[in-house]
Amino acid sequence: MRTPCETLSRSAAANALCQEQARPWILAATILASSMAFIDSTAINVALPSLQKSFHATVIDVQWVVESYGLFLGALILAGGSLGDLFGRRLFFVLGTAIFALASAACGLAPNIQVLILARSFQGVGAALMVPGSLAIISASFDEKSRGSAIGTWSGFSAITTAIGPLLGGWLVEHASWRWVFAINLPLAAAVIGISLWRIPESRSSIAARVDWVGSLLATLGLGGLVFAFIESTSLGWRSPLVFGSLIGAVVCLLGFAALEASTPFPMVPLALFRNRNFAGANLFTLFLYAAIGIFFFLLPLNLIQVQRYTATAAGAAMLPMILLMFLLSRWSGGLVARFGPRTPLIVGPLIVALGFLLFALPSVQTEVLGEFLPCGGDPGVWHGDHGSSADHRRDELRR
Repeated sequence: MRTPCETLSRSAAANALCQEQARPWILAATILASSMAFIDSTAINVALPSLQKSFHATVIDVQWVVESYGLFLGALILAGGSLGDLFGRRLFFVLGTAIFALASAACGLAPNIQVLILARSFQGVGAALMVPGSLAIISASFDEKSRGSAIGTWSGFSAITTAIGPLLGGWLVEHASWRWVFAINLPLAAAVIGISLWRIPESRSSIAARVDWVGSLLATLGLGGLVFAFIESTSLGWRSPLVFGSLIGAVVCLLGFAALEASTPFPMVPLALFRNRNFAGANLFTLFLYAAIGIFFFLLPLNLIQVQRYTATAAGAAMLPMILLMFLLSRWSGGLVARFGPRTPLIVGPLIVALGFLLFALPSVQTEVLGEFLPCGGDPGVWHGDHGSSADHRRDELRR
């Protein structure tokens, strides 16, 4: 399908005007698409206790619900961007949105935990095509003068939807069902596809060469093997042939990936970048920091709902302070980097995060102190629910 701007033969001035008129629609479509991915990734954490109870699932099962999505998103996002550059950014942006929507519907209708995990994997594939397409379309549709403002608008709205995700997810779980957390993606996806086909012009990169399929496969198998080994080791043990074999296979695939990227003329990840100590150190720092934050967002809702007896809405609200502070202070922290250099903030920031995690170890199972969680992450105050449950019952649920 061609947009109105592509259908008619126009003068250069008319084409420029047409492109200018399309920009608000382009921003709307890309913001809605990224919002789906960000809302889904944060809202699902609040829904985990409810779906765990619905399917009588184990903690390992709900870990797979989270990790299957992140695994395919992380492993395929570079390939998704390359496919858009090579065959058409709008094409793969729409395709990714459609896959994400169909997978969301499958998640909402899942009859068991195995189908849910499979559907979440396809959600990750869709997001790997959709998320890089959002930024690529903005970069291709806005000139250098207006591109920074457009990307800032995109990132600002994305941060807001990330903050809304836990609260919205908690409200849907409490007043409807965890299945509605996935259902909200369907009207958003329909709007994205409609706007994209009607208003976003197709674009490609003139320098895109080919997609590194072998590298994508090796990265997916390597990361998948590592995730499988670490998750299943808690139940099967590290001496299990399945766990040990998965770990060995993962190491072999990742080493093969590194060897391939070093020799191919069109690498998915140019290894020469890691010869720069600042680049390598920043990536290693980001890996450790966001690994800790990811664990936090997985465990906190389980603790608040199953142990502390918060409602789902309250648990979602308890996560807001951390997300909002990250959003509100990001520009201020950028000023600190400009004034003091990157080293001091990179040291002080993680130390503050570590202190916050340490404070989370202080509240006991029986605590009813409203402000106990606020210094380390957030507390919804009067939304705290079900104060009458016994500590023994809470401990039993945590073990399960």
